[in-house]
Amino acid sequence: MMRLGLPLLIVLGLLGCRGKQPVTAPVTEAPVDTRPSWVRSRPVTSAYYVGIGLASRSRGDHQETAKKNALNDLASEISVVVEGNSLLFTLDRSNRFDESFSSTIRTRTSEQLEGFELVDTWENGTEYWTYYRLSKAEHARIKAERKARAMGTATDLLLRARQSLANGDLRNAFDQDLRALLAMREHWGENDVVEIEGRSVPLANEIFNDLQRLTSGIRLSILPERCELIYAEGFRREMLITAQHHENGRSRYLVQLPLVITYPGHAGRVTELRNTDASGQTRTSVQRIATDAVAPEVIVRVDIQALVSSELDQALVRPLLASLTVPEKRAPIDLRLPRVWLRSTETNLGQPLSEGGLGTVVREELTRRGFRFVEREQEAELVLDLRASTRNGGESNGFHTAFLDMTFTFRDRKTGHTMHEGGRQGVKGVQLDAQRAGIEAYKRAAQDVRNDLVPAMLNAIF
Repeated sequence: MMRLGLPLLIVLGLLGCRGKQPVTAPVTEAPVDTRPSWVRSRPVTSAYYVGIGLASRSRGDHQETAKKNALNDLASEISVVVEGNSLLFTLDRSNRFDESFSSTIRTRTSEQLEGFELVDTWENGTEYWTYYRLSKAEHARIKAERKARAMGTATDLLLRARQSLANGDLRNAFDQDLRALLAMREHWGENDVVEIEGRSVPLANEIFNDLQRLTSGIRLSILPERCELIYAEGFRREMLITAQHHENGRSRYLVQLPLVITYPGHAGRVTELRNTDASGQTRTSVQRIATDAVAPEVIVRVDIQALVSSELDQALVRPLLASLTVPEKRAPIDLRLPRVWLRSTETNLGQPLSEGGLGTVVREELTRRGFRFVEREQEAELVLDLRASTRNGGESNGFHTAFLDMTFTFRDRKTGHTMHEGGRQGVKGVQLDAQRAGIEAYKRAAQDVRNDLVPAMLNAIF
């Protein structure tokens, strides 16, 4: 019995020790990244430009947005080197354009991408990815073809512009030069030397310089050189405007050139639009000038905006126009107001008024506005008859009242024609005695003369 029990105890002991060994946790496998390699890491290739675009699937246009982002990304890979003889280099050095303009150029260029292809798309529950690429060799080929076409078009338009100017048609010349420059807009930063009229020139620079010569060579003249407005001619003067282009000792009259003519008018600034005729001339009538204008003048300038077709890209055109010299011509306006003879009869309660009358107020106000008073009626162009008198309005509680009645007539001395007439009745004055009440009525009437009667006289003759 002892021999059989010992082995059994040993086996049972071993089984007990085995039950106390530590328990090992189950092994969990790492999640598999199912995203394509081009989403996990940007592709690197020497043969292609790459564009990766991402958009949230919550957007209704997520596919189009992802494509747009991918193409913008692709375009950013295409390095742009601004050549030293290019138009952009020239304009950047002279600070002619700001950063927003350069950004517009780059945006327009990226919109012209061709030859790209869709490589792949991928999406999950929240994201939409797209992968585009563009062969560098194909891009270079397409770009070279487009540049050759653009340079051919621009060269032809430049030569047409010069012929138009030779015919005196600056309007058409300007339009053709502007179209030539815009035809080259994708290549403004590139080397674009061509042979034109026996000279090797950077094309875009040559066109831009041609635009500048077109505007800076314009000469405007105004006859008479000073615009004198006088009463005898109804304060109206006809002005003759002539437009010519001067270059290399040659002068050409400019036909159908749009002009803007401005001067300070009686009811606000006057603006007129005129085109020159077949002789390079146009006429305008200056009239109803503002009598209170400081250093008034007629200003004639070329209407540059009118030279631009509305179909052209205004975002590019506006800064181009702002960099050009806009010709203008000025003619001072000399307003010669008429000579006035004043005949004044004023009384206060039947007694002649020695001072402080309405005649003095009228004289001061008209003189301040430029009228000239004379001492003899024969020297005058206008005659002003002024009559004023006061009457007793009674007394109440120690206060006296007087009423003033006034009439005036403004007439042409030579013709006798009445230009304006009017007056005031019953202007009230109150004081401690009747004489002072009359003087008070005159003071009150003086305000009416300044505020109403004098402006009415001015309106009558202008």
